[in-house]
Amino acid sequence: MPQDRLLVGVFGAPHGVRGEVRLKSYTADPMAIASYAGLTDESGQRRFKIVSARPVKDDLLVVRVEGIGDRTAAEKLTNVAIAMARDALPPADEEEFYHADLIGLRAETQEGERIGIIANVLNYGAGDILEIRPDAGEALLLPFTKAVVPVVDLNGGRVVVAPPVEVLAREDED
Repeated sequence: MPQDRLLVGVFGAPHGVRGEVRLKSYTADPMAIASYAGLTDESGQRRFKIVSARPVKDDLLVVRVEGIGDRTAAEKLTNVAIAMARDALPPADEEEFYHADLIGLRAETQEGERIGIIANVLNYGAGDILEIRPDAGEALLLPFTKAVVPVVDLNGGRVVVAPPVEVLAREDED
């Protein structure tokens, strides 16, 4: 995705026969996505306006999208990612980061030794996890907490990582 756009959600399967569709929201307040103007697909070519939304569970909503009036039209939205212009979103607060800003940063130890590159930011419900791809070997999955990632230096293009003892012990065993 272009750097001037941020991923804010993804459409899921249709809901019913009247054109409603499920939406997984990636915004801090899941319902806020329904009020955003300027929603597009990843390329920025196709525009979407959410005319109604209701929560289903956690970050999952059922929405009605302008111009989508039946199940067949809703099916065409399945797995379509929703993005917004970066400058339309508020700047991240202190100690908050857009995932897009973290992906691609160099991960290194407190001594400056390179560990790898952040390839993804995952969340399975218990908090964010950084997927770090080393130059060789398997990816590392580390919790994105202040204890494990004490420094995020966006301007320097790096994060400082203090891997938990469990990770270090496993590496020493190899």
